[in-house]
Amino acid sequence: MKRFFLMAAVMMVSLFSIPAKAQLNVNVNIGSQPLWGPTGYDHVDYYYLPDVESYYYVPQKQFVYLNGNNWVFANSLPSRYGNYDLYNGYKVVINSPKPYLNFKNDKVKYAKYKGNKGQVVIRDSRDRKYYVVKGHPHGMPPGQAKKIYGKENNGNNGKGHGNGKGKH
Repeated sequence: MKRFFLMAAVMMVSLFSIPAKAQLNVNVNIGSQPLWGPTGYDHVDYYYLPDVESYYYVPQKQFVYLNGNNWVFANSLPSRYGNYDLYNGYKVVINSPKPYLNFKNDKVKYAKYKGNKGQVVIRDSRDRKYYVVKGHPHGMPPGQAKKIYGKENNGNNGKGHGNGKGKH
């Protein structure tokens, strides 16, 4: 009988520890996301931009696009996309490593978002959690981000939408 209660206790402790571990792994990078990023995401690694079939890597603040057969990381999109408006183009959040290696699938999967407009972007949000994003029109006073998020967040390390972990 003691053995049964011991096993039951171990199982209960195991079950209660699983959610705690999941909570410790939550990574919030709202302050790193660009003003043109879509609202609704506490964490973004990449945005896929269907209109220009390119990605944006939030942590490094770099666009990732094909140049011939090579993926290029750059601070801006190539001149061929000079008329593309990041604020109006649809962004798909993808939180997986190196999604551009899955480009052929993403191109087909997210083709339906080409030309879509009206996605609410961080710049236009009145949600206070986005006030930490550098350049937000309702910017947060210095030190306020530290109070909310427990660390300095000055908007210098950005992130993105779409692998089923958020809305599309």
